[in-house]
Amino acid sequence: MDSNRYTLMTKRFDVVTFMDVCVDLIVRGGDIIPKFGQAEQLVGDYSIELGGSCCIFASQAAKLRLNTAGVGIVGDDPFGVIVRHYLQQSGIVMDYVHTDPSYKTGMSIALCDANDRAILTHLGSLDAIGLDDIPNELLESARHLHIGSYFLMKKLQPHWVAIAKKAKANGMTISLDTNWDPDERWEDGLQELLPYVDIFLPNVNELKAITRQSTVEDAILALQDIIPLIVVKDGGEGAFAYHQGQRFRAQSLKDIRVVDSVGAGDSFDAGFVHGFLAGYDVETCLHMGCICGGMNTTQSGGVAGQIGLEECIRLLADKR
Repeated sequence: MDSNRYTLMTKRFDVVTFMDVCVDLIVRGGDIIPKFGQAEQLVGDYSIELGGSCCIFASQAAKLRLNTAGVGIVGDDPFGVIVRHYLQQSGIVMDYVHTDPSYKTGMSIALCDANDRAILTHLGSLDAIGLDDIPNELLESARHLHIGSYFLMKKLQPHWVAIAKKAKANGMTISLDTNWDPDERWEDGLQELLPYVDIFLPNVNELKAITRQSTVEDAILALQDIIPLIVVKDGGEGAFAYHQGQRFRAQSLKDIRVVDSVGAGDSFDAGFVHGFLAGYDVETCLHMGCICGGMNTTQSGGVAGQIGLEECIRLLADKR
């Protein structure tokens, strides 16, 4: 047996991620575009759900039976209790999730219709994790590191390259989903991190913004010699990937009722990473991502629609 493969199989965790801890207050139905001047509007519904790209990713990864450790800080407040409940329910390892009363638990208000959303965010505990909060043993005892919310987790930004180097030295693979940059600068050390990334997971708009290219084709050309596996989420059209000069595509799930798209991309990431770690080919990984992302949209918020491994495999068989 290959010695590196044996080392990976004997590691404690399949996946580790540093979590952008927050809750999502999701508002939908009616006129969701706010009007100032003390105008009161009626909306159709709301829900309070687990938020945070990496939190939602970790939840789906754990439901797919990846042994998943998340590092995070919650506030000593009711939203912190909600976050802990959802994370525990998903099955992630909670050893590295701590309560700190000096932070408010982060919150995002998502104003949603079926095809789009606007998000207002208070960072709070979302940007609480710093380098000192990351135990050394985590980067020695995990197979894979997932990085998300790159532009929101400012305390970790200066340290990502050092973290990635340490992860690589310990035989880990790395995936990156930057999510949107609220400042729309698309910098902050990202270009220095990209050469350490094994799987890059942007959506179409993020891909073009990061590479400063007007077309997907030009964006891929700008990255294909830097990142071995580029996976691009394309909303209702599914997703496509570039690997070793080949292009692969998978369609989104059909005949499903979309409630909202909150967390769909993060659940996609977890499905793709599960396939990658299981040794599946790129096309199969894409299908698993589309299944997890698609099923996510059938329920409100980022985690209610997430599925387990058995259902994912059943849907994969139907899709193929």
